[in-house]
Amino acid sequence: MSETSTYHKSAKDIEKEAQLIERAKQNPEQFEVLYNRYYEQIFRYIYQRVSDSQEAKDVCSQVFLKAMNNLANYEHRGLPFSSWLYRIAYSELNQSYREKKAQKTVNIDTQVFSLRDMDDNYEDNSDDLSTLAEVIRELGEEDIQLIEFRYFEKRPVKEVAEILNLSESNVKVKTHRALQKLKTLFNAKIKTYETPH
Repeated sequence: MSETSTYHKSAKDIEKEAQLIERAKQNPEQFEVLYNRYYEQIFRYIYQRVSDSQEAKDVCSQVFLKAMNNLANYEHRGLPFSSWLYRIAYSELNQSYREKKAQKTVNIDTQVFSLRDMDDNYEDNSDDLSTLAEVIRELGEEDIQLIEFRYFEKRPVKEVAEILNLSESNVKVKTHRALQKLKTLFNAKIKTYETPH
């Protein structure tokens, strides 16, 4: 199974998952099934942003504790349960940054993002991809999240909207703006490399 396919579920899978969630609402011991299914995925998401395994474990523990404690409030909206977990993780990460418990990092696999996502005229090459990784770090947290969820993980707009607590139209507009910022930063960086000193 490819990395991105782990983020996508068929309508049938989502319905089966909704049944699991209902069982966990009735019997908290059943939450373990959801925990085991999503722990690694949520941990990786957090670890990419803090680069300290202990801090990532701490934040991840908080995510699942909050999810378990608030499961009764979870509403099935036809999206994977992971969307709700990512939303909690996003909030917990921001809290950790504010409290200075975690230092924000960006760790992006450029192999799953093509320069053509910014512009059809770009040709991928390793130097440009490393420059791309560098300029992504200059974007704000929400812009990074939008690009990662939409282009790296190929998540549908509806799911990204749920995770980031935005409307679908807002996700589209903000993603477009984030790509434009990325393109501007990327082109400026390339020009500085090309300018003789």
